[in-house]
Amino acid sequence: MTRLENDTLIRALLRQPTPYTPVWLMRQAGRYLPEYNATRARAGSFLALAKSPDLATEVTLQPLERFPLDAAIVFSDILTIPDAMGLGLGFAEGEGPRFERPLREEREIRALTVPDPQRQLRYVCDTIAQVRKALAGRIPVIGFCGSPFTLACYMVEGAGNRTFPAVRTMLHDRPDLLHRILEINCRAVIAYLDAQIEAGAQAVMVFDTWGGTLTEAEYREYSLAYMQRIVAGIRRERDGERVPSILFTKGGGAWLESIAASGCDAVSIDWTVNIGAARARVGHRVALQGNLDPEVLLRGPSAVRDGVAAVLAGFGAGCGHVFNLGHGVMQGTPPENVAALVEAVHQLSPAYH
Repeated sequence: MTRLENDTLIRALLRQPTPYTPVWLMRQAGRYLPEYNATRARAGSFLALAKSPDLATEVTLQPLERFPLDAAIVFSDILTIPDAMGLGLGFAEGEGPRFERPLREEREIRALTVPDPQRQLRYVCDTIAQVRKALAGRIPVIGFCGSPFTLACYMVEGAGNRTFPAVRTMLHDRPDLLHRILEINCRAVIAYLDAQIEAGAQAVMVFDTWGGTLTEAEYREYSLAYMQRIVAGIRRERDGERVPSILFTKGGGAWLESIAASGCDAVSIDWTVNIGAARARVGHRVALQGNLDPEVLLRGPSAVRDGVAAVLAGFGAGCGHVFNLGHGVMQGTPPENVAALVEAVHQLSPAYH
């Protein structure tokens, strides 16, 4: 096994001492980079790009050529699992993801099965393996997936929606059907993340994009309970090395203590949460990841540096912090501002270690 030259991310996620705060960014490979847009144009579509291991590897590595980031995150999408279930994923230009065959009928829900990640999601595993080989132990590779509840939102609604009326109706009128979807999704996520770890992912992250739309009681029943099962069910080690897990519920700031008690190694927080207060609330149970407002990256290098300084000061001295945004890099973000962010984290953070 190749030892990591830079294992700062892994050590920070496990709350071990590091010389500085590691940094990576959600959507660090994406439309703000001209080289990404060129590769996507070559691929013909987002889905074709994601399903080509060669091209997905290319775009995964692109931001690492520009910025001295402390991790690579495999280029993929959170909706690969329902696509592998046959729901017909598509991406219309200028719109979000859409499924041709959303789950509305009980017979369709009862017929759902867990896809075989080694067969139907092989392209993601192959991408991870190629990225690992290309990096040759330089920095770790992060694998990821959507949470069972977030996947269910798209699977039932058919597309992204702020209110998810079809999901809300099912939750109230037929909670048994929603739990059936969540059960299958949970088992699928465990198998999928295990396959990613087997392929070479050195940390894994679960994106619960829509958990924050739930009430506290609903969140515990329909989202967190399944994420706890995932954390307990996935592989925790590969080749004798610990594989840390990160949970991220957008809009989940009210439930930080519960998320921290889930068994995960790190909790990623969005930009609406005060990171110092979050650290006080979770104590030494988990590492924290975050949480600069992505909008700051639109303002200029000076504002970016000030924003980085504020987040680092907010977390304070000690280990267990991974610098990131509170959500993904926004389209239209100048690449030079991302460079300023990475430089500021690396320059300013050693004082806190």
